[in-house]
Amino acid sequence: MADFLERLDKMEEAIKKPSFRENSGRANEVNYWVFDYPPQFELEVRERIKYMKNRNSKGGEDFELVVFDLYDIIIDFLKENDFMENCYRFEEKKGLERITKAVTNSMKINDDDSLIVQYIKDHTPDNAVVFLTGVGKCFPILRSHKVLNNLHQAFVKAPVVMFFPGTYDEQELVLFDEIKDDNYYRAFKLVK
Repeated sequence: MADFLERLDKMEEAIKKPSFRENSGRANEVNYWVFDYPPQFELEVRERIKYMKNRNSKGGEDFELVVFDLYDIIIDFLKENDFMENCYRFEEKKGLERITKAVTNSMKINDDDSLIVQYIKDHTPDNAVVFLTGVGKCFPILRSHKVLNNLHQAFVKAPVVMFFPGTYDEQELVLFDEIKDDNYYRAFKLVK
């Protein structure tokens, strides 16, 4: 646990550096990062993010920390469009795989004009650092490599840190240290 708390401290230190909000320093790359962590530390990660967001909102930093819970974005979309009850019934009749596909299609999650990407673009102020959370809660509806790929193509306004409950080795994402996502090479590991 002490090692993990040290990694959280290093993550917090890293995003405070002005150089973090500039280009990553690697040729032709955008400022995309993954903070991977053992899934059993999910609650500690949530608490640290909440603490950082609260402290940032009180001022003192020269950037705004913006946190997007991907799961909340999906649920809000479904509620706003009165789809929740339909989703329950559809899943009951057709199963998880079919409802996953239906939600994915309705939000255009696999498309370049994904509603999640658009939401993030519309709600990110200038001079911000973006945290993406809720990756584990979204599975199997949302795959992390898809979010990063779609964001990478459409969003370069601010550095993005995806909090990933699993392992990322700058080659592949393994959700919960059990489910291999597609390969992803464009983000950097925030803390080794």
